[in-house]
Amino acid sequence: MSDLLWQPAKERVENANVTSFRRWVNDKYSLNLLDFTALYDWSVAEIEQFWPAIIEFCNLKAETWGERVLIDGDKMPGAQFFPDARLNFAQNLLVRDDNTDALVFWGEDKVKSRLSWAELNIAVSRFSQALRAEGVKKGDRVCGYMPNMSETVIAMLATAAIGATWSSASPDFGVQGVVDRFGQIEPTVMITVDGYHYNGKQHDIREKVRDVVERIDSLRKVVIVAYAFDGSDTTGIRNAIGYEAFLSPFEGEKITFEQVEFNHPLYVMFSSGTTGKPKCIVHGTGGTLLKQVSEHVLHCDVAPGDRVFYFTTCGWMMWNWLMAGLAAGATLLLYDGSPFYPSGNILFDYADAEGMTLFGTSAKYIDALAKAELKPRETHDLSTVRAMTSTGSPLAPESFDYVYRDIKEDIHLASISGGTDILGCFVLASPVLPVKRGVIQTRALGVAVDVFNDDGKPVRNEKGELVCTKPFPSMPVGFWNDPDGSRYHAAYFDRFDNIWCHGDYVELDDEGGMVIYGRSDATLNPGGVRIGTAEIYRQVEKLPEIQESIVIGQDWDNDVRVILFVVLRENYELDTALIDKIKKQIRNNCTPRHVPAKVIAVADIPRTKSGKITELAVRDVVHGRPVKNQEALANPTALELFSNLSDLKK
Repeated sequence: MSDLLWQPAKERVENANVTSFRRWVNDKYSLNLLDFTALYDWSVAEIEQFWPAIIEFCNLKAETWGERVLIDGDKMPGAQFFPDARLNFAQNLLVRDDNTDALVFWGEDKVKSRLSWAELNIAVSRFSQALRAEGVKKGDRVCGYMPNMSETVIAMLATAAIGATWSSASPDFGVQGVVDRFGQIEPTVMITVDGYHYNGKQHDIREKVRDVVERIDSLRKVVIVAYAFDGSDTTGIRNAIGYEAFLSPFEGEKITFEQVEFNHPLYVMFSSGTTGKPKCIVHGTGGTLLKQVSEHVLHCDVAPGDRVFYFTTCGWMMWNWLMAGLAAGATLLLYDGSPFYPSGNILFDYADAEGMTLFGTSAKYIDALAKAELKPRETHDLSTVRAMTSTGSPLAPESFDYVYRDIKEDIHLASISGGTDILGCFVLASPVLPVKRGVIQTRALGVAVDVFNDDGKPVRNEKGELVCTKPFPSMPVGFWNDPDGSRYHAAYFDRFDNIWCHGDYVELDDEGGMVIYGRSDATLNPGGVRIGTAEIYRQVEKLPEIQESIVIGQDWDNDVRVILFVVLRENYELDTALIDKIKKQIRNNCTPRHVPAKVIAVADIPRTKSGKITELAVRDVVHGRPVKNQEALANPTALELFSNLSDLKK
């Protein structure tokens, strides 16, 4: 399928957490698992042994895990892991209490701070006491309208410590977007900032906060962190109090961790919401902990003393994923702001300054670095960076080339994919396997990932639907306000009975590697033949003239025709010669069916707050259908560029 780009050194394989785990499993269960593939096969064949092994190997704490591992294991949805367990999520993240770094924060070039493990424990203790004094209890909701900064981590951990439920959004969200999310779950307390920094500028959000608070009646207290300003002017925000004033009555006493059920709601996550009000996806305490810790420790090789970074906002599930790095005893490196201010070097400056070991980011960021022709390997040391992970959209083969050519030669590059739906990954990294160009390395341990064709039969080396054939702990507990579970069932289980169908169009090779071709619901069907949009992007965005692209299927003449929109780089124009070049590139490297019927230049492409391009929203605009929730978009005005185009009427 692909070219070999990286092979882990023998010493690295020998010292990897997953190698230790495999040997430990062999001893514990009297097995003879010889390699990672054998470990994966065992982990999905024996899920009732695998997940307890994660608990024991990773030293996860609980008042009790109970005797039963899984009940109704033949039902999806309906299966329940550890039905008798009582545990606390925050207790499993606050694993240290010393003077080494727990959190380091950079807010562009404006703010830098760090918090030791001892200081983090004290801060969580004080915040949890303040929440309890406010009457917040198990099952209540606390929300963060926050940047990715230390106070956000403190508030989340304090919320989890008392058994309440956390939900967050980033401060660039508009009022309607926040109300559409938090308004559904009726939070008691909200923590927010007075403003934030982006691209070197201060953005005041106090007026937005005031409007949000006026529209969410359930809020009893609004805690305001001074970040972009001094925090003193709360501009008439109802029930507002400064962060320091909120904590001031409380000392850092020993934290009381409320023990909750395995499926007790820990997080409420939100779908992107571009086709209507966002769905509220409820994730349980135990499932989130087990899944995310297994990924950090076994797949990403995170160990105590590592320094883990993910470029993410609090509106993207990768923020929640990053938090679990604490459970492995790692330092979290937090960043808020533009990754290109004051230059495209800022995150690599951060990597060198703080000894970053895991550099997590998005495929779009790597592509943007390549387009900007940055060569970090020539300007930075990066000797501590062992691994780089990428998600958000498929990582193009050319981006693999770029990383190994221009960032670092000896690096474990891992394209990973899963999502908000499972707060983790279906396919991701393995530090003991080779990296092949354009291929995701492996399926997630303990998750029975397969690929089905349209007839519901498993296939290899053939495109089909990404499915999961057995239950796993981080399946959502359910959707908010979905009492009979019908919306939850419709989202994942309608396509194939008793099988999770994720909605990704993929191909699995004989070695367990995967290529993702795009979302199934954005898959193009010209002449009834399914085409993944990522296949087209890979070809178009190789061209030096093209900054970015988005492709949709337009209903036309009782069929579907492929329409490609391109954003051109500076000093280029879309003339006949360039259109021909684009079509030839696609035809030569894909198939004639992939070639767009129309190529149209646009100034911008709409994207969600987490940076994903919104094919479905563009398709709706092109077909004259309303986009129901434009607040979910980072740049909703871009939709106007696709409306009533004369080229699409002929």
